[in-house]
Amino acid sequence: MEIRYPFHPEHVRTFTTDQLRSEFLIDNLFSEGAINLVYSHIDRVITGGACPTNGALTLAGDPKELGAAYFLERRELGVVNVGGPGSVTVDGQRYTMQRLDGLYVGKGSQEVSFASDDDAQPAYFYLSSMPAHASYPTTHIPISDATPQHLGDISHSNERTIYKYIHPDGAKSCQLVMGVTLLEPNNMWNTMPAHTHVRRMEVYFYFDITDNNVVFHLMGEPSETRHLVVRNRQAVISPSWSIHAGVGTGNYAFIWAMAGENQTFSDMDPVAMDSLL
Repeated sequence: MEIRYPFHPEHVRTFTTDQLRSEFLIDNLFSEGAINLVYSHIDRVITGGACPTNGALTLAGDPKELGAAYFLERRELGVVNVGGPGSVTVDGQRYTMQRLDGLYVGKGSQEVSFASDDDAQPAYFYLSSMPAHASYPTTHIPISDATPQHLGDISHSNERTIYKYIHPDGAKSCQLVMGVTLLEPNNMWNTMPAHTHVRRMEVYFYFDITDNNVVFHLMGEPSETRHLVVRNRQAVISPSWSIHAGVGTGNYAFIWAMAGENQTFSDMDPVAMDSLL
């Protein structure tokens, strides 16, 4: 498990490109036959990827890093499959996971394992875990059951549909809020006009970036913006003081996961376009 630490925004202003990437970009989420995890001390969020290619992979806790007997002893977990068909088994209960299916796994679940239906076309399970102080039932969330919200328009190149998976009106959780955003064809911008939500941090996971395309993820204070070049199946840790917007050289999709003071999706502070620098 890789460990990342928080930084004051005034410190981030001084970062080089390499420093910015090493602290906020997660570029090694998926390895075939392994589970990779990154622990951020920003709200103690764990971001991970599981790609089973030679039998099932089990999510194991590390007493030194988590101070827990098992991974979800005091945590909850959100899972979205962005690869081939697979399954997640939670304490003996198997959940079939097609592409873009989600799963919420509640605090106290002791054994979680991931499997691909076909090792030649493996599942890619994106993982997001936050501390939890209450237990909610494990819930399977096909994308057809997720709550959609249509935003943007073609004139601003940001027409998109947000599918809410884990939220107060859907799969219940202690603090995790999670979903998928799919941009319509020929649309490249996300989350613009930009905003911050100082009461919650967020992690953005970008996928379906094809060929040699990239996404330019915008971050930083509104008056001190920076950017990260992001490639397929990479993620960005977004502190609560930072904007989080992006534009791609081609169509793409992303998963957002949030943790913090509340679960109110609309709790955000808009940033006027003329104040961005």
